[in-house]
Amino acid sequence: MTPRLTVVVPFYKVGEYIGDCLDSIARQTWTDFEAILVDDGSPDHSATIAKEFCARDSRFRMIEQENQGLGPARNTGVRHAQGEYLTFVDSDDLVSRHGFEKLIRTLDKTGSSFAGGNARRFNNTSGVRPSWIHRLPFAQNRIATHVTETADLVLDRMVWNKVYRRSFWDEYGYDFPAIRYEDYPVTLKAHLDAVTVDALAVPVYYWRERESGESITQQKFQLGNLEDRVRSAELVMDLVEGQQSLREVRRRVHAHFTQIDLLTLMMAFGAAPPEEEENLLKLARRLMDRLDDSELVGAHGYDRIQHSALEAGDVDLLRRLARFRGDGGLRGGARALPRRGRPWLLEHNYPGVQDQRSSVPKELYRLPKKELSLATSVQHVAWLEDGSLSVKGTAEIRHLEIKASSSLRIALVVAGVETELAVRRFEAIDTHGDPALAGFEARIDKALLATLKQAAAPAHFVVRLWSGRLRRHGKLGGLRPGSPAWAPGAWIDATSWVQPGQGADGAFVLRTMVDCCRLTAAEHTADALVLRGRVPAELDEPKLRISRPLADQDTVLPVTLSGDGRDFAVRIPIQSIIEDANPDDPFTQRTIRAFRLIGVDGEERLLLWTARPRAIHHLEQDRLVTLTRSVGGYVNLHEAPLRLPAEDAEIVAGSNGKELRISGPALDGDGYEFHWRRYLDDSDDHLDVQCRPAEQDGRWTAAVTLSELIPENAVANATDPLASLADWILFAASPDGSARAVQCEPFLSSRLPIDAEQDGHIAALRPHAGTLHLEVR
Repeated sequence: MTPRLTVVVPFYKVGEYIGDCLDSIARQTWTDFEAILVDDGSPDHSATIAKEFCARDSRFRMIEQENQGLGPARNTGVRHAQGEYLTFVDSDDLVSRHGFEKLIRTLDKTGSSFAGGNARRFNNTSGVRPSWIHRLPFAQNRIATHVTETADLVLDRMVWNKVYRRSFWDEYGYDFPAIRYEDYPVTLKAHLDAVTVDALAVPVYYWRERESGESITQQKFQLGNLEDRVRSAELVMDLVEGQQSLREVRRRVHAHFTQIDLLTLMMAFGAAPPEEEENLLKLARRLMDRLDDSELVGAHGYDRIQHSALEAGDVDLLRRLARFRGDGGLRGGARALPRRGRPWLLEHNYPGVQDQRSSVPKELYRLPKKELSLATSVQHVAWLEDGSLSVKGTAEIRHLEIKASSSLRIALVVAGVETELAVRRFEAIDTHGDPALAGFEARIDKALLATLKQAAAPAHFVVRLWSGRLRRHGKLGGLRPGSPAWAPGAWIDATSWVQPGQGADGAFVLRTMVDCCRLTAAEHTADALVLRGRVPAELDEPKLRISRPLADQDTVLPVTLSGDGRDFAVRIPIQSIIEDANPDDPFTQRTIRAFRLIGVDGEERLLLWTARPRAIHHLEQDRLVTLTRSVGGYVNLHEAPLRLPAEDAEIVAGSNGKELRISGPALDGDGYEFHWRRYLDDSDDHLDVQCRPAEQDGRWTAAVTLSELIPENAVANATDPLASLADWILFAASPDGSARAVQCEPFLSSRLPIDAEQDGHIAALRPHAGTLHLEVR
């Protein structure tokens, strides 16, 4: 019987990853598929793993060919495809378990030419994060649209997050060119040829990145790699030339290549050997000459300096500009520099600004006043013993040093009414890595907090900063990892809960919930989780709805009411969760469920976590079920393979100096070894520092002396003072030898960051994508 879907999986030297990739395909909720595995002359053991998979699952079959590259290998797979629909998977990536089904279901409904979905980036140390390039094209569901209607789809340049109708593919005869960056010429042409396209916001694809970062510099800037990048860009630009109907599409294509591909070529001058610089210069000019002048003129100021140096053929300046940018010189914006002889004019302190005979026009270095904007951050949020809320952060004017003569005011805005707060200022590290009077602490007392329950909308903060003749104001934002993103909430009276966090516009806000639907206690028995809470008076005959959003699955459980009829209890059997263990996230193998109480009239309320700030863990059949909180403070249920959670962290005085101690529940007995791991620059190689383990009263502790994590002979980055000397991630090695990053529990995140001074350096513990990082500066 002909399968409805063909999955083409080329592979070459991916022995470490291909097994997980194929397993994610086999686990799909859409089961009517064939998977064609194309061995592109792989010299490692990838083919052995692929053959074993084919032997176990008749839906998989393998084709062998001499090495020709990814594009030709995909073409080979298409020639052998039999399905009504066609999709592609790179052999080191993963597919979300509902991905194929969601894409095919929408195509069956709409008749569109193809459907695409959102993507995630992932690796072991940084966890799972949204894919930046897919952020705009898949920000929301757009059904039966077209790239001429939804110009953001121009950025949808990858082939693998889509399912194509095979008849559409054959009608236009798509063929991948035998170059790297082979996706975009095919995907954009498909967008142009399509009658309509379905774009889904749900993540359907997981895109692997190296542990050391997005790419290895030597590979990314290799001349042959760059030549293929330019050739791909030329093929794409050829598609959009000379057609009035594609004017906006053409503009977005040229803007994208200006922002991404031309920038990559300019950055390559920082790594190119001298013998390749002339060819790199020709290649970069070749691309720049094809790009629309209006996009080049509208580029970022630093880009325009690089463009000018490229046009002048100034390789020395191009090299300095690339290295300055690559070393983080633009982080926070370079400090303003008074122009020589005209000190009232400010310039960007970028390479070339003080060259006596610069190839770049002096005006390109001028710093416009509009760039002297307010920059704020929220760095720590905590409730104090007197019931007030403490918010610590930074406020400064970009490019300028904040001096003692400056003035700072912060007000809380409740229902349009501003109340000025008492502000304590202190020295902190500013965006340029220098100690300055940029730090502040604002406190909101109980009396002011009490006014929040009268407002229909969240309250926000307005920051006003005076420095010399400059005055800047704006909303407080810039939430940093830790308590700003996972801020704890608190009761301000018997019925009103205040939850700090991020507002819809990214600003830091205070949300107030009166008589909310809430969890007050939780426990686990041998076979169930037991939740207790309270429902608002207007929610009649409530039931608990447990939702699995990515799977569009709901479970409704009865609740028992007691007391005045508003106290509830509900029992959630563990076994039903374990049996439904096919995970939504193919990398972490985790499924997240959300909780709502629903009334008899269909009214729904999210369940807020107001219980003890400690997660509930239940381990069964090597699966960990965890009841915890979401970013917004609501109740979530996580189900995943065991990954040790960290619940507490402290820096204490030890016999050999300050000691960092991380601890959590020993859910799986002892035998684990802990170490802090640091990946080397532009490499997947790493260094490990062993921790001193201890287990007591059912908990593990990983202790290390901070001095052990200070790199020897560490030299600060002269260009980017904010760059860390080392970034360590806590790993746990199980008795079988496998190692995974320790999971940072949300309730621990709400108490971070914590930092300490050691040997003249600052070590700061903070969460990042669910893992624990110690940054040393």
